[in-house]
Amino acid sequence: MAGQVNSDAEVYLFGQVLGTHSFLLRDGFLEPDEYSEIEAKYFLPGGETGTAATVLDSLGVAVKIDGTYIGTDVAPMLKEFYAGRNVDLSLLHFTDDDPGVMDYVVIAGLVRSPMGRFQTLFASGKKWWSTPAKEDIEGCKVAAIDPFFGDETLGAAELCRSMDIPYVTIDSPHDSELHKHAAVNVVSKECTSEHYAGMPAEEILKLMQAETDGLTIITQGAGDMLYARRGEEIHRMKPFSVEVKSTLGAGDTFKAGCVYGLLHGMNDEQLVRFASACSAIAVSRFPLPLNPPKLEEVQNLIGKE
Repeated sequence: MAGQVNSDAEVYLFGQVLGTHSFLLRDGFLEPDEYSEIEAKYFLPGGETGTAATVLDSLGVAVKIDGTYIGTDVAPMLKEFYAGRNVDLSLLHFTDDDPGVMDYVVIAGLVRSPMGRFQTLFASGKKWWSTPAKEDIEGCKVAAIDPFFGDETLGAAELCRSMDIPYVTIDSPHDSELHKHAAVNVVSKECTSEHYAGMPAEEILKLMQAETDGLTIITQGAGDMLYARRGEEIHRMKPFSVEVKSTLGAGDTFKAGCVYGLLHGMNDEQLVRFASACSAIAVSRFPLPLNPPKLEEVQNLIGKE
């Protein structure tokens, strides 16, 4: 265990914390047998939880993070990046026998392709993430839980429920325990394509509404967002229009915006609009970890609509 300790953290985040190698291409996406010019490249914190932590810190929220084991190649970068920020790393497990979990992302505007070894890692039978404990979460007001870590994911959700701490999750199907008890579930186009291929978004949302008292949001890239609770009519909202530099971290930033909205007692419309504005700012710049949305920027974008 290592890192900055912040006993005043308002938000607990559990899930993927990675080292992300990102490559922004200059003249369109990769083509077979053709040369591509790299405009910029970075090695920075990534993963759904790592990115959300960076964004929430930028919005003025103190957080603590846990999840992926941090290896020898990732640890120095992670510690240096979060030094002086309101991100508590003390729950993370730092290893000395593995380089750590990393991904590699090639980006060109609206298009990106992530690469990694996650299928190999999950198939290895080796546990490479932490087990949440009650003392890790108590004292926080809101949590966010990624759906990737099996029993430990469900354990984090159960701990939150036992302490009446609302949590945000992502891409959890309608019949999952994580969805049923979430305060907010943000469902991406990738998730609906995987689990509900061929179904209209409205029908997917109806399935989800019936299984939870929480808020379900379906995002569709540049298309309308759909959101509703049990028994409600489905609401629609257009995303903010911005010039896209990179879509890397857009969904993770949306999740962070939902956490912020939940923490500050926003109603459903306000929360969705705030999260959408956060995400819009995120896609307008690269790299996101060095240029996360600030609260004033988000408020100004909302004010322009």
